[in-house]
Amino acid sequence: MKKLLLLFLLVPCIGFCQNQDAVFIKKMSDDILINGKAYEWLHHLTKKIGNRLTASSPFYKAIDWGKATLQVAGADNVILQECTIPHWVRGNNDEVAVTYFNSKNQNIQLHAIALGNSLAGKVKAAVICLNNFEELEKRKNEIKGKIVFFNYAFNQTYVETSTAYGDAGKYRYTGASRAAKYGAVGCLVRSLSGSTDNLPHTGAMKYNDSFPKIPAVALGLQDADKLCKMCSNNKVVVAMSTHGKFLKDTTAYNVIGELKGNENADELITIGGHLDSWDVGEGAHDDGAGIVQTMEVLRVLKAMNYHPKHTIRFVLFANEENGLRGGVKYADEAIAKKEKHLFALETDGGGFTPRGFSFKMSDEQLKKVQSWLSLLQPYGTHKLEAGGGGADIGPLAGDILKTPIAELLPDSQRYFDIHHTNNDVFETVNRRELLLGAVNMAALIYLIDKYGL
Repeated sequence: MKKLLLLFLLVPCIGFCQNQDAVFIKKMSDDILINGKAYEWLHHLTKKIGNRLTASSPFYKAIDWGKATLQVAGADNVILQECTIPHWVRGNNDEVAVTYFNSKNQNIQLHAIALGNSLAGKVKAAVICLNNFEELEKRKNEIKGKIVFFNYAFNQTYVETSTAYGDAGKYRYTGASRAAKYGAVGCLVRSLSGSTDNLPHTGAMKYNDSFPKIPAVALGLQDADKLCKMCSNNKVVVAMSTHGKFLKDTTAYNVIGELKGNENADELITIGGHLDSWDVGEGAHDDGAGIVQTMEVLRVLKAMNYHPKHTIRFVLFANEENGLRGGVKYADEAIAKKEKHLFALETDGGGFTPRGFSFKMSDEQLKKVQSWLSLLQPYGTHKLEAGGGGADIGPLAGDILKTPIAELLPDSQRYFDIHHTNNDVFETVNRRELLLGAVNMAALIYLIDKYGL
């Protein structure tokens, strides 16, 4: 009887609280959509600074800009957290050309770009086209002295293109070393995209130190199809030239803005994206959008005169693309200082229309978050699902800190058309979509700060 009475008394309270929350979230949304600064911040980041390869001059300019912009957005204080980062440079332009085909010498230039972290190489050899690693193992005795071409396509049956990216990503990341194991002298991979254009997509790869470090290059999709067709029942010779190299590791910084909590200041909520990008395009969607959305959440909370219960950190991570050193440093320092991290949110899926969030947390915590769905639905969130968080906050979820993490899920259909290409520019970002992402992030951070997990 007492339990029924308590439930009877609580129901009006829950309804009242949710109405208060709905009103506050609507105020934040109105302010972001009318007064939001994210789009103009992104214009400055992309057009005045440009792409931001780790350790490059524009990357350090972006650090200074990030610090100044977090201060303008209203951070109580801004911290530069030092970390050691790799210094890879591409060098000269990468070139791939078919030099022999159909029993004739040729000069057919292919749209290509070296993979990030790959090393310089100049080779000319016959090409063997393979569909997958299974075929590599079956034909391993044919590999020595050749250029291996992994023509593994995006699986178009996956509605979420990030799933296709994860599936195909192993060919970019480990393909060169797996081919070198059997004596290959070079590696070509089909760009990780399901688009219809011919732009090559760069991205990180990693060598296995047990095998030779052969040059590794991505081809545009149309040229990948062309080369695969050429290789069918024909001898094809390709010349490839890359110039990448590593310089000595150097120093950079995670840029951290804080809003101090007024009740549980020692409990931390993190929200962020990564400040670096690849050296193509302008890094607008990847991850300029995430950076300015993070700062927009800070700006609107200050505009609302919101005083958080917990300390909220707004983190511009260093070196996500080719080392993850910023995210690792952030977690390592949290462990060393015995910090208590309540929750972390990352945005690194582009500035497209928000669809929801993916979480790595306990079932009980996820059920609590899912109870807020009705508050987020008016702004585009339709799914609050189990899955994971972003790369930079992944270390926070490790065995020591065990922090619940999440990532914003924008619509994924166009992201991998421009991801890691020259087309990742400011003009491909829609202002309203970008700001709606910030609205949903601000709402989620507000609810977790108010109610905890």
